[in-house]
Amino acid sequence: MKTIGLIGGLSWESTTEYYRHINRIMNERMGKLHSAKCMLYSMDFEEVVKLQEAGEWDEATKVMVEAAQRLEAGGADVIVICTNTMHRMADEVQAAVSIPLLHIIDVTAERIKQQGLRKVGLMGTRYTMEQEFYRERLQRQGIEAVIPQDNEREVVHSVLRNELFKGVCTPESKAKFIEIIERLHAQGAEGIILGCTEIPLLVQQEDTGIPLFDTTRIHAEESVEFALA
Repeated sequence: MKTIGLIGGLSWESTTEYYRHINRIMNERMGKLHSAKCMLYSMDFEEVVKLQEAGEWDEATKVMVEAAQRLEAGGADVIVICTNTMHRMADEVQAAVSIPLLHIIDVTAERIKQQGLRKVGLMGTRYTMEQEFYRERLQRQGIEAVIPQDNEREVVHSVLRNELFKGVCTPESKAKFIEIIERLHAQGAEGIILGCTEIPLLVQQEDTGIPLFDTTRIHAEESVEFALA
């Protein structure tokens, strides 16, 4: 079994979901009392958020590279960045280490293609929705991603920033997210990427008949597959 190196704390709420999913899936695969071999480098999320908000992406990249290098030095066999937004610098992180990085966009794209879908809605932080890195990487795999309207993007980002990053889930915010999902579907999206690892804390597949792609769960499943390969 290979050792999974997790860059977490971005936020720690979703990192706990990664840890729970990875170990539960590993136990389902291996049985008995097996669990995953993991290393976790957990960041102070406030420091990262300040860099994001200030547009200091070069500095944020340095922080992510350092985290990956520490995991590699500690014996990790693969890097898993436990967040969607910080895959903005995934290529730079990969270039700085000699072990593979399991890219959340790539593994999600594979699931989308497995269902035969070619157009999906994308919900996440405003950086994930508005910057090009996420949609361009999907486009290279033949998948078109559409994003919510301006006011809807503000709602999504605000709920993430002020509620979900703190572990707060309210019925009102859930209803807003489902409305946005339904509008994206009405605009032609065949499925929806839950492109922030905290969104599945609020919205799950049983809440809608529209296919949802839970990036947290998908990333965790593929981490186990890598560890057992």
